[in-house]
Amino acid sequence: MRPQRPLDQQEEITGGALEGLVAQHLRAWTMYTPEPHDLFFWRTRSEVEVDFVLYGSTEFLAIEVKNAARIHARDLVSLKAFRQEYPTSRQFLLYRGTERQTIDGITCLPCEEFLRTLLPGHILPQYAPASHAQ
Repeated sequence: MRPQRPLDQQEEITGGALEGLVAQHLRAWTMYTPEPHDLFFWRTRSEVEVDFVLYGSTEFLAIEVKNAARIHARDLVSLKAFRQEYPTSRQFLLYRGTERQTIDGITCLPCEEFLRTLLPGHILPQYAPASHAQ
């Protein structure tokens, strides 16, 4: 939906599109789930931010979306900061890869898998990691 400019890089366009797709699905989930939930983003004064925070009676999630096929340590920084502030939350990194992983206690999922399991009226599954990494 965003107009493309001549100097835009493809990653800027597709990254925003992926975040927008996740936002639409999360918003629909909040609207069609009987228990009230709110959708926020989180940012510290030092500009560390998490793309989405889903907060309600059945869920408290921090979700970071990355338009990449591989996960790097720097991708987890904001989720670790969020977990430090809110230890009862669950943290998710959604990415374009194909492997489900748990890295430093953070669930890393292919974005497609997460969106397929995001069903209105259902609590999000407790994902069991397919593999463990550092």
